[in-house]
Amino acid sequence: MDPSSIESDNGGERRCERTAGAGAGLRMPSPMGRAYAAPALSPRPFTPRDRSDYLFLLALLTLPADGTVLGFFQPFWTPLSPWFLVAYCVANPRLLRRTMHRYAPFFALPVVLVLLSMPGWAAFGLHNNAVVMSLTGVVAIPATLAALDIAFMYKKLSWQEAVRAVIAAYWFAFGVGVVQWLAIHLQLGAVQGYFGHLMYRSYITTGVAWGGDRGRPQFLFAEPSYIGMHLFGVLLPLFWLMRRRDRVFAERLKRLIVVFAAGSVLMGSGTRIILDSLVALIVVIVVETPWRDAKRRPRGIVQLIGAGLLAMVSFAADSRLGSILGNGMEGDGSFFARIWQSLGPLCGIVERPWTLLTGYGAGNIADATHQGAGLAAWVLSAMHADAKPAISWYAVIAPDTVWTMCAYTNALTEFGLIGFGLFVFMVLRFIGRHHDWTKLSVCWLVLVAYLYVQFEGYAFAALPFLIWALTRCSEFIRIDDAQ
Repeated sequence: MDPSSIESDNGGERRCERTAGAGAGLRMPSPMGRAYAAPALSPRPFTPRDRSDYLFLLALLTLPADGTVLGFFQPFWTPLSPWFLVAYCVANPRLLRRTMHRYAPFFALPVVLVLLSMPGWAAFGLHNNAVVMSLTGVVAIPATLAALDIAFMYKKLSWQEAVRAVIAAYWFAFGVGVVQWLAIHLQLGAVQGYFGHLMYRSYITTGVAWGGDRGRPQFLFAEPSYIGMHLFGVLLPLFWLMRRRDRVFAERLKRLIVVFAAGSVLMGSGTRIILDSLVALIVVIVVETPWRDAKRRPRGIVQLIGAGLLAMVSFAADSRLGSILGNGMEGDGSFFARIWQSLGPLCGIVERPWTLLTGYGAGNIADATHQGAGLAAWVLSAMHADAKPAISWYAVIAPDTVWTMCAYTNALTEFGLIGFGLFVFMVLRFIGRHHDWTKLSVCWLVLVAYLYVQFEGYAFAALPFLIWALTRCSEFIRIDDAQ
């Protein structure tokens, strides 16, 4: 009912008035002549402009689901969300053409990277599946930018409904993690077996390569170490944006981040979430502290000292972190593996110096690893480290199965300094043209850059979301005010 409508009751007219305050209903006339408050209507879960908008909703709901057998295989993850965003762009060709003008450099990027890959393909070969995995990940970057523009700038979808969907999706993922933790500790074989079939690499099944001797919850992520990428690459920036627009959603996001991070640590999901949480805590302190205010600056300094003490306690309490401190890089097998997994292809660049400029080509990380295996083994031996696991891994990896767990290693190996440098320059220049750098934006960029050190998925939404939000922030606010 329109709040301005007038209804007649016993020959009299009574105006329906909307009560003030969040969640209030309408003041409706009663048969006895008294006004009463009608129940507030529940918010709609999603209001599409056309059917294609359900693809965007699916992309939001599947953000946490990046490790199931349902996803499209990428190096060490199987996401769903990026491909729904690509399909959303394809389903809106007219609006896609309009967004392509704004994001022209990013849409031209895949073409440039193909050209840079040609020397490497000519020298080392072309592996079809690996090329598709690499270039589709690159294509997902401009597709994500375009999808966000189509949804919020042109179709003006409700950001409240979008944020609500994201929050619900991650709460569901956290609930899945709790179920996995219970299944591990209560030895619920049926539940473990279900997730063993659902997840591409199951970490909750004990006695297998990924689960180890104890097993650990992985939620819906491809790897437990990806928890921080989601919490601090997606949800924390979303909190920063919503804090300016809606304190209710900001509070919900803050609660979700804290519960998810603390729950992951308490349930033993891994070591990286501890490191990521400490880094994110420092970034938040820097963002929240007005350092030019002499009265509030000491509080920020005390908080940083507290974060440092918390880091010391974390390293002392966590056996894996303590082992790394005590025994170096070999103190933890997973940490050591990530070093030599990147060392192999980087040594391949050293063995073929011309690849430093243009790379080995898209999909040729395995070739670089094979070329650099000998030098990498020598480096590890020179550092008095056990090179046998690395040598064995270098010998068996294939173009379709290789991974490095580092986006920077992948980009340098595949596209060289030219491709990697061009992309970094493009991102910084594009943001600089549309956004005045602030403390928040710099800290956000630093945080995302840190997260990609141990994450190699080109198609993940963290970087495109940063680019879009920083360059569309004022327009985003105007859309909100117009609704």
